[in-house]
Amino acid sequence: MARKKSRKTSVISGRNWLNNSLVKMVLGVIATGSFAFAFGQEKIAQYIPFTASGSSECLKQFYREEPPFLAKESLQKNTYPLCFNGFNVMYSGMSKTPLWTAEHLSPQRLSQKIKREDSFHEETRVSEKHRALLSDYRASGYDRGHMSPNADMPDKASQYDSFSLANMVPQAPKNNQQVWRELEEATRAIVTKQKQDVYVITGPVFAAKKLKTIGNGVIVPTAVFKAVYIPKDGVIGAYYAPNDNSLQVKIVSICQLEEQLGMNLFPQLTEEQKRNTYNLPFKATQVKAGQKIAYSHWDANSQCAENVSAEQLTALKKQFKSGQSNTSSSTTTPTEFPKVDQQTQDALVQQLKDALLQFILQLLNKQ
Repeated sequence: MARKKSRKTSVISGRNWLNNSLVKMVLGVIATGSFAFAFGQEKIAQYIPFTASGSSECLKQFYREEPPFLAKESLQKNTYPLCFNGFNVMYSGMSKTPLWTAEHLSPQRLSQKIKREDSFHEETRVSEKHRALLSDYRASGYDRGHMSPNADMPDKASQYDSFSLANMVPQAPKNNQQVWRELEEATRAIVTKQKQDVYVITGPVFAAKKLKTIGNGVIVPTAVFKAVYIPKDGVIGAYYAPNDNSLQVKIVSICQLEEQLGMNLFPQLTEEQKRNTYNLPFKATQVKAGQKIAYSHWDANSQCAENVSAEQLTALKKQFKSGQSNTSSSTTTPTEFPKVDQQTQDALVQQLKDALLQFILQLLNKQ
C-alpha cells in the first residue's frame, strides 16, 4: 500500500509541477504582451519605427515604386541611394547634397501632427570624404534647407531622419524661409484639403559654369525644384525657384526640368504626360477643397528624358532594397525605448498574476 501511495503522490506532484510550469509560461507570455500593450500602440509605433531594409516599404515613396533615374552619367559618380523613414534620397558625394528626394504624401500621413524638434546631424552611412558636415554650414550665409520637409513627417523617427544633412542643401535664407516654405505648405494643402495622394520629387539645380561652395566642398545650388504628380487627376508640373533672395518662383513642365537636370524624374509616365503643365498653387490659401487645379499649357519644345529600360529600373530598385535602409534612427537617434523601474515592473507583473489567478479560480468554480 505504501508503494501505491508513493506512486500516487509522485503523479500528483508531477501534475502540480506541470501545472505550475504551464501557469508560469502563460503568465510570462501574458505579462510580456500586456506590458507592451500598457504603453499603447502609439507609443510603440513612436519608439519602434519601421525600417525598410529588405522590404518594399522604401519603394512606396515612389510612384508605382519606381525611383527617378540619373540619365546623365556624370551624376552617377559617388552616389548613395538612401532609404529613410518617410522619404528616400539619392545623395551625391560630389556635391555633398541630395540630387533628389522622394516622398509619397497621403491624407492619412499628413493627419499626424508632431511638434518640430531640430536635430541636424551628419549622415554616417556616407563615407567621411563624401559627407556634408555641420561645420560646413556654420557662418556660411546659407540655411540648411530641407528638401523633404520636416512638416511632412508623421512621426519622430521620420522627423529625426529629415534633419540628416543628406537631406539638405545650402539654401538662401529668404528662399528657404519664405518661398520654399509657402510651396511646401501649398503642396500639403493639396493633400489635406482635396484629399489627394501626391508624389513629390525635390532637389537642387546646378546650372552655372562656376558653382559656389561652402565649407569643405558643399556645392551651392543655383536653384531648387519640386516636381509634383497627382495620379487621381493627372495633375503634373514643377516649381522652380532661383536659390537667392529674389523671392522668384515659376512653374515649369517636367520635361523642361528633366532636360536641365539630366534625370528622368518620373520614369513611369509617358512623354505626353510630362509635357502637360498645370497651374500649381503657390500658397496654401489658393487651394480649395472642391476646386480642381486648372490646366496651364503643353510644352512642345523641351527635350524630355529618355525612357528607362526595365533592366535599369530593376537594378535601381534593388539598390533601395538591399540594406540601404536608415540605420541612424536605430543607432544615433536620441529617441529611446521607454524605461520602467524594477518596482513598477514587479507591480505590473503581480497585477497580471492576480488577474490571471482570479480568472482560473472562476473557471474552476464553474466545473
